[in-house]
Amino acid sequence: MARLNFNAIFAQHLDDNTLEPKQRIRVGGVEFGPGVKFSHGVAFGGVDFSQFIGRDLEVETHGDILVIKGIY
Repeated sequence: MARLNFNAIFAQHLDDNTLEPKQRIRVGGVEFGPGVKFSHGVAFGGVDFSQFIGRDLEVETHGDILVIKGIY
């Protein structure tokens, strides 16, 4: 497992206040990747990532998918 900063995993689009994963990720059985923009209040696998901007995430790599395991 590794510990990565939120900004290494998600791009923040300030023009429309959205977030977008920089690579394919999985959280709680849900997979999504680049091209999926979302904003505050949208949950993936039960997690609203907009609440954790700037925090570190615990991740594992499975092939080309980054699996989010926890939040610090």
